[in-house]
Amino acid sequence: MFGSKKNNEEINYNEIPAHIRRRPYYIIAPGLVILIGIMIPFITAIFLSFTNYSFRLPKWSFVGLRNWINMFTSKEFYHALSVTLRYGIFATAAEMLLGTGVALLLKKDTKYSRILKVLFTFPLMVAPAVAVLIWQLMTSNTVGVLEKVLNLIGVYNFPWAASHSTAMFTAIVIDAWVNTSFVILLVLAGIQSLPKSPFEAAAVDGASAWFTFKTLTFPMLKPFMYIALLFRLMAALQEFGIIYALTKGGPGDTLMNISLTGYINGFTYQKLASALPFLLVLWLLINKTAKFLVKRQRHLANQAAGK
Repeated sequence: MFGSKKNNEEINYNEIPAHIRRRPYYIIAPGLVILIGIMIPFITAIFLSFTNYSFRLPKWSFVGLRNWINMFTSKEFYHALSVTLRYGIFATAAEMLLGTGVALLLKKDTKYSRILKVLFTFPLMVAPAVAVLIWQLMTSNTVGVLEKVLNLIGVYNFPWAASHSTAMFTAIVIDAWVNTSFVILLVLAGIQSLPKSPFEAAAVDGASAWFTFKTLTFPMLKPFMYIALLFRLMAALQEFGIIYALTKGGPGDTLMNISLTGYINGFTYQKLASALPFLLVLWLLINKTAKFLVKRQRHLANQAAGK
């Protein structure tokens, strides 16, 4: 009896056409190709970080942990780590606050809000280098519109990216101008997906706008805000384009974050092996941050679903 059942199962499987049996492999194949394409350079980077590989040398050899020890014992690394963390935290915080605030203002579907929603997508279409050029024109001491506005309130020759004290502020302003729209669109999508019945019940009970936001809107928006936070923080921690186009890490080493430090060591000085530990530490930092935020987002999503 059991044997006949097994035979029937085998016969049924064998009767399935070959092109249908191969379908699971077709589904897996693209993901496998992408995984291999990612893992090969990643493993190669780890391997070369233990060598003295350089674009200037025809031969290379193993040097063990020398590149890693040199990095962890250099002031350059800790300065780059500090710049990376400060830029990532401040830029992401500015974008999250501005993006959430604007999204809440645009949640009502009116003619003006629809126009503004379209306008707020334009900065996302601007490349970082082009955004920097636009802001350099706007902040010019001779023809810049922002300089003229500051002159009206008695501020003249504001240094912007030319000073150690204002360079990071300038870079963060440009970053926020380009990427706040991303947060606005994500939070708006979250607002539009919220159930309406709790808000209608709160309105009937006479709840204030602040009470409704604090007890209903904000808790239910948290999962969407964590998604925006995840993407923006990951991008800000590895920011390269805006900083390089703005000052190439200057003035001095004011904006030399890990991405830029690794790039200059690897391609300007052509010491690829000594640059790779910087980039691998950056990968580890982003990986751990992303895992933490994803875990928090899943926890909040389960809470919102009542699980």
